[in-house]
Amino acid sequence: MVLETADTLGEVTESVDYFVDGCTISAGNLFGRRRVVQVYARGVRILDGGYMTQELCIEVPNADASSGSDNAVVSTVSIVDPYVLLKMTDGSIQLIVGDPATCTVAINSATISPSFADPIAACSLYHDKGPDPWLRKTSTDAWLSTGAADDLEVTDGSPQDQGDIYCVICRESGRLDLFEVPSFRCVFSIDKFTSGKNILVDTYLPDLPSDAQRTVKEETSEGDKQESGQNMKVIEIAMQKWSGQYGRPFLFGILSDGTILCYHAYFYEGQDNMVKMEGGSMVENAVNSISTSRLRNLRFTRVFLDSLTREEAEAGASGQRIVNFSNIGGYQGAFLAGTRPAWLMVCRERLRLHPQLCDGPIVAFTPLHNINCNHGFIYYTAQGFLKICQLPSLNYDNDWPVKKIPLRGTPHQITYFAEKNLYALIVSFPVSRPVSQVLPSLVDQDNNHLTEGDNIISEDAHKSYAVDEFEVRILEPAKSGSQWEARASVPLQTSENAISVRIVTLLNTSTKENETLLAIGTAYVQGEDVAARGRIILASIKQDSNNSDNWVNEVYSKELKGAISSLASLQGHLLIAAGSKIILHQWNGEELNGFAFYDAPHYVVSLNIVKKFILFGDIHKSIYFLNWKEEGAQLSLLAKDFGSLNCYATEFLIDGTTLSLVVSDDQKNIQIFYYAPKSMESWKGQKLLPRAEFHVGAHVSKFLRLQMLPTSLSDRTNRYALLCGTLDGSIGCVAPLDELTFRRLQTLQRKLVDVVPHVAGLNPRAFRRFRSNGNAHRPGPDNIVDCELLRYYEMLPLDDQLEIAHQIGTTRSQILINLNDLNVGTSFL
Repeated sequence: MVLETADTLGEVTESVDYFVDGCTISAGNLFGRRRVVQVYARGVRILDGGYMTQELCIEVPNADASSGSDNAVVSTVSIVDPYVLLKMTDGSIQLIVGDPATCTVAINSATISPSFADPIAACSLYHDKGPDPWLRKTSTDAWLSTGAADDLEVTDGSPQDQGDIYCVICRESGRLDLFEVPSFRCVFSIDKFTSGKNILVDTYLPDLPSDAQRTVKEETSEGDKQESGQNMKVIEIAMQKWSGQYGRPFLFGILSDGTILCYHAYFYEGQDNMVKMEGGSMVENAVNSISTSRLRNLRFTRVFLDSLTREEAEAGASGQRIVNFSNIGGYQGAFLAGTRPAWLMVCRERLRLHPQLCDGPIVAFTPLHNINCNHGFIYYTAQGFLKICQLPSLNYDNDWPVKKIPLRGTPHQITYFAEKNLYALIVSFPVSRPVSQVLPSLVDQDNNHLTEGDNIISEDAHKSYAVDEFEVRILEPAKSGSQWEARASVPLQTSENAISVRIVTLLNTSTKENETLLAIGTAYVQGEDVAARGRIILASIKQDSNNSDNWVNEVYSKELKGAISSLASLQGHLLIAAGSKIILHQWNGEELNGFAFYDAPHYVVSLNIVKKFILFGDIHKSIYFLNWKEEGAQLSLLAKDFGSLNCYATEFLIDGTTLSLVVSDDQKNIQIFYYAPKSMESWKGQKLLPRAEFHVGAHVSKFLRLQMLPTSLSDRTNRYALLCGTLDGSIGCVAPLDELTFRRLQTLQRKLVDVVPHVAGLNPRAFRRFRSNGNAHRPGPDNIVDCELLRYYEMLPLDDQLEIAHQIGTTRSQILINLNDLNVGTSFL
């Protein structure tokens, strides 16, 4: 099918000369966008608009009937104006060269001859653009001594002024070569590219005999480890340098097991006449002219990519996964198609990976720019849908896409109203107030006269001070191309601070119907001389596009003793934490009536509900686990942590039928407890038992429980992870693991502590140890694995990965599957 992108998208298959009787391998532009090249399995067509001007039939030269080369067809294509590189199914390549003067193409006779002993697994063209190409500098040391790349073989009017073109070839043995085009002179070589070494150097040794080269390749291989490494091959290779003042090329390689290798090129000032071997030794190069002609100052350093993009290569699949783009929504980078599509945004010479999980597998992708789709893209899904899209206006130069919303204030807490797709947000902003309102405690209300501070008040009565006022705003998320809007606000009284906000579902005892209301808990801040008070506010939210005053309607308000620090909905009732009291209220449509309570030791900082179970954290006395009994209207204590812990946040962690209790403290730790009434250590069920403990390194102020996404190996659907927000602005995640996976990853973690070179020689095991700040603490179980350390396993060379997996009694593929499933299961956003 051929579509025309004009004012509308219309089919023109019958009126054009495109090849439509079979599969199109690739299509692109040649000769400065004057011609279109279409490549199919056995031929190439050159078209001017919709009219064909030339057609080439692809035949394999010197085909051997016994080898089946006469049946070879085009497998993959790489197009860089004016060249078209074809990789055949028999492992050979052919280069088609275009003539810009006549707009015709011909097959180049200087193409690399096929090698049946080591066929080509993947190939690609790379255009080093600009009048001063980046790779050309790495062939000489002159630029280092002069400090600039000036006067490097510049010839007026030559094609070299617009850049150089190279061919990247990777063979099934894992060897990668970089050739100049069209002469196909090798300028850079890498042995065992599939091993994933951290640094890639030129391994060309002109005087090294072939037997010695074989020895170098096999010196670290042994037994089944060698066999596993030999089965690995590159199925797709790509090299690209995006525009920018300090742009350097990126090298991508997709392996047969789904691993994506990413390298970033850089300059290296090496010793003259010396070439570095793979083992690290230096060998003198006797042929100085050969060394000078090669890119001897070129190095590649490996860049970490999230394993979320891994996917197993299917047999017979030959589609291109890596698609480069130069301007989509103002960003440049590459798109990874396949079953797990993702964006690779290049921002300030740094790759930002953003998975795209909205439409499932993507078969084909290409940029699209016309009058109706400005710098957009078009893709085809595995379900058969063709979609034309534009990137949302977000900031992609972050770990997650970010959109900033101007509030003109300080946000404190947010909750989501799923039924109406609205957000309720506590916001404070500075206002000017006279001193009499700022310091009301200086007035002795009991004796009705001024205190010792009356002189201060009389002198400074005309002055004003900046204080924070609070309100609760109702925000509506942005629709396509629009901004977030504040639909309504709930103003609070003077000196009243909003502390908590929740969307609660309450059972109206009068009508026997459920009502979804906005609950706000506040506290009056009036100094130490005034008794602490708070207010509970219930409001209904209705969407009214005509009148913003009708969005929020206050239905109930009442003052209580103590600051209302937390709110929760418990089986149709409202649970309120006011100071050190927890009170359960009924709603009759007009007022709240308390009918059950529980006294906390000091001050309740958080409330969490799962079915009839209640978890609350005390500011100094750790966590308490309660049960709600509707028959006797009782809040009864099941168990508690008897230790002294300054609690910051609490939450339930659900793993199937297993319920755990998570708490964070002021020493930047996370502890996980569980309730086991039949255990002797629990003192007949009165004590919560520790399940795990972990030092985060930041104060966790909020836990958000989110359901984990299903994975290939997990059969549990009722599994949740906790998203952790910290006071230093970072975000973390705590997720449950099954027993077998945990034991495997824990053994791997202990091995990596000794294998991975750590920053500044710091020990991650010591850093993650529980910090008690001198208080008595009994060490808990070591039942948490550190994914910050585990992710370095994928960055190790292939031989090291195989060796470590063999030592811990498992396989590399099994470890990668476990890490990948953990990434997929926690990819919430």
